[in-house]
Amino acid sequence: MKYPILYSFKRCPYAMRARMAILLTNTKCEIREVKLSNKPMSMIEASEKGTVPVLITINNKIYDESLDIIEWVLKRNNIFDKTHNSSESEVSDSLISQFDKDFKFHLDRYKYSSRYIKEEKSRHRDACLFILKEIELIHSKDTWFFGKEINKIDICLLPFIRQYRIADIDWFDSLDEIPVIQNWLNYFLESELLKNIMINYKPWEPNDEVEYFPYKPIDS
Repeated sequence: MKYPILYSFKRCPYAMRARMAILLTNTKCEIREVKLSNKPMSMIEASEKGTVPVLITINNKIYDESLDIIEWVLKRNNIFDKTHNSSESEVSDSLISQFDKDFKFHLDRYKYSSRYIKEEKSRHRDACLFILKEIELIHSKDTWFFGKEINKIDICLLPFIRQYRIADIDWFDSLDEIPVIQNWLNYFLESELLKNIMINYKPWEPNDEVEYFPYKPIDS
């Protein structure tokens, strides 16, 4: 194995996180796009969880959590070292944890309400909005969360805010309580970063030719 292998799915926010970290650090990987209804056996053998992303390093170390993949990438090339201070790191880690627990819990029950018949869709929508209102108060009001340079918190939170908007685009865009969050998300939606992590790859089959990610390195 010459390069790490990344099992991914284009629209999964966890996989998007991993791809952003990989792209921003120019960590070349062999990418295997997964069809979720027909997951490759090699991925299941590597991680019984059966969820993306899964990264297999050239030393056969397996990472099957997005944050673990990000940490592995940053240990090799910590592009955020000079854009972070200790207090920002604490804020970042706290908000990422909150998103992975509270925001994701409510987002699933809002966006995929048909799966949760006994749940009240609007209650979960409003719970997500409450979290975003709190974040609005501490956002730098600049291009990225802490200022003009992208950071770990940006790549970890924005894929989920993107999903929240997708659940009801007209409603989200009409909100007047979170203009900073909306501007932050819009910048991301129009960025080369998003464009380059959302390149289409056909679902991987064992005998396919190798495809690589990133397709091309970019500046943040």
